[in-house]
Formats: sequence, structure tokens, C-alpha cells
Amino acid sequence: MTPAAPHPIAPARACHPSSDSATITVLGIGNLLWADEGFGVRCVEAFQQRHELPAHVELVDGGTQGLYLIQHVQASTHLLIFDAVDYGLPPGTLKIVDDDEVPRFMGAKKMSLHQTGFQEVLMLVQLTERFPQHVRLIGCQPEVIDDYGGSLSMVVKATMDAAVALGAQTLRDWGVDVRPRTRPLSTAETLTVDTLAMAAYEAGRPAAREACRVGDERFMPGGTAAREGA
Repeated sequence: MTPAAPHPIAPARACHPSSDSATITVLGIGNLLWADEGFGVRCVEAFQQRHELPAHVELVDGGTQGLYLIQHVQASTHLLIFDAVDYGLPPGTLKIVDDDEVPRFMGAKKMSLHQTGFQEVLMLVQLTERFPQHVRLIGCQPEVIDDYGGSLSMVVKATMDAAVALGAQTLRDWGVDVRPRTRPLSTAETLTVDTLAMAAYEAGRPAAREACRVGDERFMPGGTAAREGA
């Protein structure tokens, strides 16, 4: 995949007040509890673990906050988004969307309520004339979104390195000094709480025999209750 070259930092567009310096937000959105739905949050988590960034770059675990993210978008001159997006492509495919096209792709095939909420955020920001100068969406086609308590599928997890690298290059093209992390993160600094960090989350999941993941088979079609009620 060869993405289009990101826009360099340029004079502010009319829909955003001019500023002497860029304010850049790296935002991961999605639901960690529904397998590949957590792609965006996992990318931001990995980004923080691997890179050190200057003070004008903010990393945000947006989760499923929806409209509550509006202040982060309004405050940004440049916005980089990671999310699982149903592009209708093979699972694990990364696709980059830029600027005015981003709201359209966020709402084309909604997979969950968080995408509805964030599409509304982008529309409201446009109405308030505080839309960022540049927006980039790095989206991944999910494979599994109905496995409650599951982690990323193998095919989606395998794209994370490429997605994070694309994000880092985007920031560099926007003029950001992105450096490899040399100082360990403290507990207070990490975006993801310890119990939800990927390794702990995956290790703590009960085995299938200990936790029903697909519903009570007694009440499924052909199950005991279904037969008795026939």
C-alpha cells in the first residue's frame, strides 16, 4: 500500500483560526471489549509505548466517548485518527483517508454507536468553524467485532506495526519530532489502565469452558428449551 503524501503544516484554512504553532492530536477510538473494535485504542496505546513526542502533540484514548471528544477536535490544527472501519475490504487491510473525506468514511458503514457519535463530532466541529486544518484517518478493516471480551484478531493485530509506523511518518511529515521511546512510562502516564493493557487483557480472559461467549445453548435454536417449547 502506498498512501498519498500527508500535507505539511500550512497556513490555517478559513474554518480554523490561525495560530503561531500547530496543536496536534493523535486519537484512537473504539471499544476494547469487542475484539477488532478496539483497533484504534490499541494503536494509540502502542504509539505511546514506542514513541516520545513534543508537548504540542496530545495522545488521546477516545474509547467510545463520542460527543465528549469534541473539545479535542476543536482544539486541534492537525488530527490523526486510528479506528476500525468497515471499508468493505479484506480483513486486516489498512486504508488512509484524508481531510474532508474523513466524515464520509466514518459514517458510511457504521459498525457501532461510537462511530455514529464521532461522525456527529466532526459535523458539529464543521458547523462551529473549528475543523482542523488537516485530518488523517488510518483505518483497518476488522475481521471480528462480535466476540465480547476478545482481543484483536490475528489478522488485525498483525497490521498494528504498519499502522503505527504510518502514524509516526504522518506526524513527521507534519513537522513533528518523533523519537523512539527511551524513558519507561510511569503508571500515571499510561493511557490504558493496567488491567486493560493488551497483554493483561488477553491473559486475564477466562477460558471458553469457564465463560459462555456465544449465549446459553439451552435457549439457542434447537436447544433444550426450544425443543420443550415446541
